[in-house]
Amino acid sequence: MSITDLQAQTLPASELARLDARFPARDVAVGGGAVVSVRECGQGPVVVCLHGIGSGAASWLDTAALLAPQACLIAWDAPGYGRSTPLASAAPTAADYAERLDAMLDALAIRSCVLVGHSLGAIVAASAARKDSSASARIRRLVLVSPAVGYGAAGRIDDRAKVRAERLATLDELGIAGMAARRAGRLVSDGASEHARQWVRWNMARLNDHGYRQAVELLCNADLLADLPPPMPVRVACGALDVVTPPAACETVARRCGVPLELVDDAGHAGYVEQPQAVAALLREALAS
Repeated sequence: MSITDLQAQTLPASELARLDARFPARDVAVGGGAVVSVRECGQGPVVVCLHGIGSGAASWLDTAALLAPQACLIAWDAPGYGRSTPLASAAPTAADYAERLDAMLDALAIRSCVLVGHSLGAIVAASAARKDSSASARIRRLVLVSPAVGYGAAGRIDDRAKVRAERLATLDELGIAGMAARRAGRLVSDGASEHARQWVRWNMARLNDHGYRQAVELLCNADLLADLPPPMPVRVACGALDVVTPPAACETVARRCGVPLELVDDAGHAGYVEQPQAVAALLREALAS
């Protein structure tokens, strides 16, 4: 492993201590011997946050700390991420992830929440919000941040095959640590702070090979737009400088939901890591509505 790859896996000791103190991880049993690893901060109405394909629960630390006086933010490590048990299928669907999410909400006795999905997490969140989903009755508002739409639509066969091949080839060539060292910078804007860059690299370096491969299948086979609009109020936001799910693509999602796209200034794809104050303010508004 190169020096650069090793650097991708490190955070300052002070940041690791802050994470453990403010946003500790714990395992929640969800039945059948499976667990979901969650992090929790704050008190009050519940905000549940779902990370994207190259991240994890810890990425929500700064947003959670800013919201702590007004809300309890709970972030999961998706199935196959962190200590969370992977799903059984090699190619799980959005509904499979949503079912595991519902089991987590049930285990935590959450009856009502604002559900936030970032990037790939937006695909899971929208599936959980469907009228026919057992989780939907618990969701009073949906917030989609830089949503990925997936490649499962009928007209995207070629794109689907290309994305699957490229993602898996990169993983096979570089490994998790190498992928984090070389690719994480794409998740933030050119003007991002070193603090934000360290966090996106560290989160990506902690991915699990099997869980990431399952998530690639979800990305390739899902169709977010088919699950929209949700049967509850929704907001759609995007980093103004996002090059992964750019504003034009997110505008399509917002239009399908019948709402305006909200831009997070000076932010790339991982907008809640790069500009947590702005995303925390958006979530406060969603809680107050």
